[in-house]
Amino acid sequence: MLWLSAFLDRPGDSFEPAVRFWEGVTDYSRSAARGESGEFTTLVPPPSLDGDDFLRVQRLVDGPPRIHLDLHVPVPADAAARATTLGATELGRPDGPEGYVVLRSPGGFVFCLVSHRAAVVPAPASFPGVRRSRVYQVCLDIPAASYDAEAVFWAGLLDRSVDVLARRPEFAWLRGGSLLALDVLLQRIDEADSPVRAHLDLGTPDRAAEVARHEALGARVLSEDAFWTVLADPAGLSYCVTDRDPASGSLV
Repeated sequence: MLWLSAFLDRPGDSFEPAVRFWEGVTDYSRSAARGESGEFTTLVPPPSLDGDDFLRVQRLVDGPPRIHLDLHVPVPADAAARATTLGATELGRPDGPEGYVVLRSPGGFVFCLVSHRAAVVPAPASFPGVRRSRVYQVCLDIPAASYDAEAVFWAGLLDRSVDVLARRPEFAWLRGGSLLALDVLLQRIDEADSPVRAHLDLGTPDRAAEVARHEALGARVLSEDAFWTVLADPAGLSYCVTDRDPASGSLV
């Protein structure tokens, strides 16, 4: 079993606006709150999209908005032992030795190993003027100094190969292995020395209409590229809307 979930970690004052925004973006519904302080919720795809959840939101006590990942595995403790041999640092086991494990990658990106089962990728949603849209990818933004080590680490942890995009060598996908709800893209960024961070990518064949829909929900456009638009959600965290089919990941 291998599945990947993305957590949108939001400070307390932006938690509710962020949940409402991402409910609107995805057409998913929030689950009942859970955790000691009701700090966790899941964005659940509707039955019509026929798939398992892969997006969650966490209310932070402090710190800036960010993304972290949950890797779903049969036995978190076993996977943690393997992750540390690949270069990860274990940060804790909040639920005890048999529960989930919190780790940090060689480049400083925090992720968790969990045992929750999921396997079915939901179909893209449709909206007025937008034929298909889905969060289909997480991009790890990696400073150049730590890129090589981080690429080797994630390829080894996910049992995948690094496929560099020939025309834009600063980008590489992790290919192969089982089907995940989220593709994994690696991006080499021009920063001297900072922790690895992540952002989400949505795919659609109708980018202009999709961007306008997001703006109506409260997003801000930050920049435009030939194949994607960078936006910020209400918490200020950036993400991209791309010209890629959300089901196949291919350019449209």
